[in-house]
Amino acid sequence: MLVHSVFFWLRDDIDEVKRQAFRNGLKSLRAIPVVRDMYLGVPADSPSRPVLVTDYDFGLTVIMEDMSGHDIYQEHPLHLEFLREFSGYWSRVQIYDAI
Repeated sequence: MLVHSVFFWLRDDIDEVKRQAFRNGLKSLRAIPVVRDMYLGVPADSPSRPVLVTDYDFGLTVIMEDMSGHDIYQEHPLHLEFLREFSGYWSRVQIYDAI
């Protein structure tokens, strides 16, 4: 199993309409055949502690079978379309892949 976790910090000028379009774009990635499971969320209202990161706008976790599935995901037309349409929306993106 491969866990692909992506955290997005959106630009300050992204309004609520664009924010919703971005969320819908993330949701569209679920249709990529190698996606076994997917979770999309925003920072939880957890008690503050030094190791907790809460300044991101969206977190996406995608579960795939293995690294070959990950490679297929990266080149899939839906993923490439998401990048074309929305890569200008974020000021920062951080990715963590775990096996």
